[in-house]
Amino acid sequence: MSRWPLPEPMKLALDQARLGESAGEVPIGAALIKDGVVIAQAHNAPRALNDPTAHAEVLAIRAAAQALGNERLDGCELWVTLEPCAMCAGAISHARIARLYYAAPDPKGGAVDHGARVFEHEQCLHAPEVYSGMGEDEASGLLRTFFAARR
Repeated sequence: MSRWPLPEPMKLALDQARLGESAGEVPIGAALIKDGVVIAQAHNAPRALNDPTAHAEVLAIRAAAQALGNERLDGCELWVTLEPCAMCAGAISHARIARLYYAAPDPKGGAVDHGARVFEHEQCLHAPEVYSGMGEDEASGLLRTFFAARR
């Protein structure tokens, strides 16, 4: 359990992760917010959609772009339960998302504060403000339980 109350957007992302888990997907969820309004929510769905790019972040970005009628998500915040991978970090950059909040670090596959560190590259078109750790215990617990059940 978190030491502080979780912000509502992270609660939404965690709810999405739980929905993904119940569908047999890796429990990662995302919520995209603009001006305090929820624009899109998603969970990982590569198995259900037979699409290796169907990560929670990418699905939320696609839905938000459709909802807003613009591929640029200026002023938006993306809340996600796990540190984004390189593909998702690239999508976040291309979408021009203003702020990224992620719960749990991913030393193995993350690409924000680990691995490729996409936003630090000179070639990165746009780097959001990044905040991490809110909801880390809950998000990490979901992932641990999910993978322990499959071993």
